[in-house]
Amino acid sequence: MPESFFAELYHDTEALNWVPVDQVRARARRRTRQTRLVAGVASVVAVAVVATGAVALAEGREPTPPAPPATNSPSPSLSPSPSSSPTSSPSPSPSTVPPSESPKTTDQPTLDPPSPDVPATAMLRTEDLPTGFRAAGDDLDGDWSFHAGTSYTCEEDGQSWPGEKAFRGAVFYKGTESTVIERVERHSEEGAKTTMGNVRREVANCKPLNPDSSKGMEVFASGLAGDESLLVGRIGEKATSRWLFVRQGELVAQVWLKGVDPVEDQRIAERTAARLCAGTGAC
Repeated sequence: MPESFFAELYHDTEALNWVPVDQVRARARRRTRQTRLVAGVASVVAVAVVATGAVALAEGREPTPPAPPATNSPSPSLSPSPSSSPTSSPSPSPSTVPPSESPKTTDQPTLDPPSPDVPATAMLRTEDLPTGFRAAGDDLDGDWSFHAGTSYTCEEDGQSWPGEKAFRGAVFYKGTESTVIERVERHSEEGAKTTMGNVRREVANCKPLNPDSSKGMEVFASGLAGDESLLVGRIGEKATSRWLFVRQGELVAQVWLKGVDPVEDQRIAERTAARLCAGTGAC
């Protein structure tokens, strides 16, 4: 090699400041560590790519290519994971509406109101009547009632009669000569008392509609049975027909007796009152 080459090389390097040997060795070691770290990161990325591709193939979709690793940084620092977006706090559960309070009860017992009906047990039966009578249903049609009798006998007096809440009828025959018809009405107790009072006033205030054929009405007997009772009819016709009224509490029985021996009146009144007790708590 020509000496001129070495002369030029010496001239170019004469002014250089050579780094000490120990520093050169330290720099070489750092480069070795950087190379190993880059190679390790590349290996991890390669494994992730393979795993992602396998999962994507299993799910039937194309794998998403991973971001290329950063190779410029000699010693990549592990940055903290990005803070996750704050999750919204769960909405509070709706407040439970307290159940409505049970109504306050009192210690006083509740009494059942009286039945608006008239039970069949409150009606007369064939055994309550003289021998030979038979039951014939409950048809109350006809001009047998006290109102019908007074309308044919007395002038209209304009009384106001309380309406009943319920009623029931029973009819009995003995051949063609004797008839017993009963109508039992349910009123308020005050209404039942008013009905009995109206019967008395109707009889007492009767002005004969036709004096030539009738002299009016009279009370044949009272106080026979029950809370109140009256036996009334046309003057002079007691042996022919009459009306028996018996009250027990809020029940009033009107019984038409046609062709019945008057000696039976007391017993029929008592049986009527006893039967009414099955339909009222007044007994």
